[in-house]
Amino acid sequence: MMTPEENELLCRVQGDAPMGRLMRQHWLPVCLIEEVPEPDCAPVRARVLGESLVVFRDTAGEVGVLEESCPHRRVSLVYGRNEEGGLRCLYHGWKMDVKGRVIEMVSEPAASCLAAKVQHKAYPVREWGGFVWAWFGNAEQVAEFQPPPWAPTKDTRVTIAKAIVPCNWAQILEGAIDSAHSSSLHSSDMVPARVAGAEATANNWLRPSTDKAPRMQVQRGTYGFRYAAIRRPIQNAATHEYVRSTVFVAPITVLVPPNNLYNVANVNVPIDDTNTAFYFIAWGHPSQTPETETWRKFLRQTVGIDLDAYYRPLRSDDNRFWQDRQAMKAGNFTGITGFPNQDIAMWVTMGPIADRSCDRLGASDMAVVEFRKQMLEAVRAVMQGEPAIGTAEQAIPASVVAYQAVIPKTLDWRQHECSYVWAGGEPRPELEPSYSVKA
Repeated sequence: MMTPEENELLCRVQGDAPMGRLMRQHWLPVCLIEEVPEPDCAPVRARVLGESLVVFRDTAGEVGVLEESCPHRRVSLVYGRNEEGGLRCLYHGWKMDVKGRVIEMVSEPAASCLAAKVQHKAYPVREWGGFVWAWFGNAEQVAEFQPPPWAPTKDTRVTIAKAIVPCNWAQILEGAIDSAHSSSLHSSDMVPARVAGAEATANNWLRPSTDKAPRMQVQRGTYGFRYAAIRRPIQNAATHEYVRSTVFVAPITVLVPPNNLYNVANVNVPIDDTNTAFYFIAWGHPSQTPETETWRKFLRQTVGIDLDAYYRPLRSDDNRFWQDRQAMKAGNFTGITGFPNQDIAMWVTMGPIADRSCDRLGASDMAVVEFRKQMLEAVRAVMQGEPAIGTAEQAIPASVVAYQAVIPKTLDWRQHECSYVWAGGEPRPELEPSYSVKA
């Protein structure tokens, strides 16, 4: 059980909150590349760690991430004109480039030197794996951008569903590392079957077990931890075990056990203390990883059908997440379509920030307990001036991957040889430890 003070330390990210300071030592996703698809397109609003931002792609195709408020009179630059190499404020015509330099002040006299004295707040930016990333930490100590484990190369297909969820980041992440809940909450979508391992169909994910009470084992690392949810398989139960090994990559990423076709991950970016950008990712070989439209349709996360134009779910507590009680009577466990929507219903109904001091945890919550323990240790280390968890040489090794397999009981799951899912006969792209994306 956590104290209320520990819960605040874990969850709060805004301003000078220690957890926010920890996260600022990592590159963070700001928005999808598809949101700023072409030069001089409409700018978009974003918010990360409580900071309000405007994102735009200039005439030359370069992306800028700036403070949303104009440095002149603080109006929103989201409504500005994106033209001729900069973003022009509507109020008085000041124009900023992607570096935050004020390149025009049409409201000032031609002889004015004011433009040279004004520098608008701009963040270092990278584009990779379908995201626009930014660095929110010390501008004098910008870390090299390291591609995330779910996007090892530019040729890897990365397909992303996005939803803005009105609750704290930590309860979303705890859901992602909670393997036990999938056997109940997602039981109508992750269906037991007599298969050799997890398989993906057009409508379901199949798994070779009916066991709803997995045994949990955790292995900590410098990057976070990995754990195994060990279940009794449908076939060969006397001699084998079904292992689903999930990886927590601090501070906001989870590598989810794959199916037979593609790998899965999620990234949970704190918008502020009580809102989160939840990204659910399929990645792998282009021949086996679903395209964006197919992926979002499968997850029931399509803009205009399930989400509004700003990626906010149309299902909510006010409309009971479109729960169908007749479908429940007919055999569907939740009556809520799309397993991310089932998760969102659980996360949101915990409240904006879940009160962990009231939890009653059991053996199946081992990974959740480890997450809380490790991240509290990590944030206290940052408060003492130490580097953030998972940075520099503490970053996740390329050899650590999520996996699922039916293995002999005589084999320790930690020793099972595994790699991420890729097309048969095709060489897997590997990420060298020193590899980085330059500016």
